[in-house]
Amino acid sequence: MLVGIPLEQSNSTIKPKECATEMSDYLVAVANERCKRSFARVFNYFAPRLRSYALKQMGNEALAMELVQDTMSNVWQKAHLFNAEKGSPSTWIFTIARNIRFDMLRKLQNRKEDVCSDDLWPVLCEQTADVNEAPLDEQVTLEQIGHLFESLPVKQKAVVEAIYIDGKSQQEVADELSIPLGTVKSRTRLALQRLKVMLHDND
Repeated sequence: MLVGIPLEQSNSTIKPKECATEMSDYLVAVANERCKRSFARVFNYFAPRLRSYALKQMGNEALAMELVQDTMSNVWQKAHLFNAEKGSPSTWIFTIARNIRFDMLRKLQNRKEDVCSDDLWPVLCEQTADVNEAPLDEQVTLEQIGHLFESLPVKQKAVVEAIYIDGKSQQEVADELSIPLGTVKSRTRLALQRLKVMLHDND
């Protein structure tokens, strides 16, 4: 648990140059000997600084703690990649932190986009649906779609495959993928609509 990590303290008695040398030695010990005591020294020094950085960048305590944990896990696993001749321990560790932050932000953005498209699609379909039109799952069969199935986005394909090939119920798919039932329904609808469009284009 990383809860309770203090914010960066500005009154450190260690001079920057001496600290860089000391931390470099600790990282070498972690890399060569998997020394947990040396890693603890690195962690105790950098974790508060990483937390301060993460809070400023992420604005969220939980995300900040996740960034600190992921960064220090990477430091432990990749200590052998540190090269003191190419940069200081601080530069190396904060580069790892920045890369992880970018990954976290990208995942958060993708998650928001997924939720947005999944939630809006049923509404858009209901607004534009023709009351005389047959249900999509009656219009599109697996025999018809052939290779077009492979063109679906991964998340849509997974849902359609589970329902129409594996014979699972929508609720089973929702439980299996840990997503709301409404998301399963909207992804199915979106996938079938996409297949219908592709079939029409291929006629």
